[in-house]
Amino acid sequence: MSEYAHPEILVSTEWVEAHAGDPKIRVVEVDVDTKAYEEAHVENAIGWNWQSQLCDTVRRDVIPKADLEKLLGETGITPETTIVLYGDNNNWFACWAFWQLRMYGHSNLRLMNGGRKKWLSEGRVLTAQMPSFKPTLYKAMVPDASMRAFLPQVMDIVRADGPWALVDVRSPDEFSGKILCPPGLPETCQRGGHIPGAFSVPWGKNVNEDGTFKTADELEALYHPLGLTPDKGVVTYCRIGERSSLSWVVLKFLLGHDKVMNYDGSWTEWGNLVNAPVERGAHAI
Repeated sequence: MSEYAHPEILVSTEWVEAHAGDPKIRVVEVDVDTKAYEEAHVENAIGWNWQSQLCDTVRRDVIPKADLEKLLGETGITPETTIVLYGDNNNWFACWAFWQLRMYGHSNLRLMNGGRKKWLSEGRVLTAQMPSFKPTLYKAMVPDASMRAFLPQVMDIVRADGPWALVDVRSPDEFSGKILCPPGLPETCQRGGHIPGAFSVPWGKNVNEDGTFKTADELEALYHPLGLTPDKGVVTYCRIGERSSLSWVVLKFLLGHDKVMNYDGSWTEWGNLVNAPVERGAHAI
């Protein structure tokens, strides 16, 4: 049986329960449902709101460097702090935070395997008490652009049959163009479908029913038959870049692909472009 390329990025719920009070560790909850943390969370965990704290609130972009430094510093995080991320929806936005933190150079990162779902199913202790930490002065690095794909790079991939592939992690109905976005979500597009040549590998195929990631063998069986092997560059995308960050984590850290980028412009950008090529209907998987 194959092992994960970087098993160290995952920690169990048991491990988090035992280490949540360690001053060298900061547990962070990032949810799709931004009210979930306020209702109850892992003891000593802090909460980040993806809508107001993990993005640029003026223009569509990731969190600016100065804002990230403020966010981390005000909760006592230093570059040496091990940040353990978890959240609802199988760690969608926990992975999104993971991706952004890695871009800004914070390497001491972990994901609680199974996220909030597994913690709740195991009946582990929750609290509504908000922790307080002594602030620090955090200095982030210049973001690593090799982890992020922008529109010109994606267009180049579409034009050329080269060493890079596109993986659309949305639902089959979004991929085919039957629907524009999941029900109840505001960011949308003018046209449905997918980027030409993209493979459809829905993000949910990467995880088990309990929220944990599938085994390395099971993950390889999703990607390798499509020719998506470690020597192939891959760009993941979804609607706004959050679900695709989970697939980015899988490919880069669990399967060990060196060249993986997350296209966070995703379908909200591509599906609004004038004269951009669009495919509809089913494709691989």
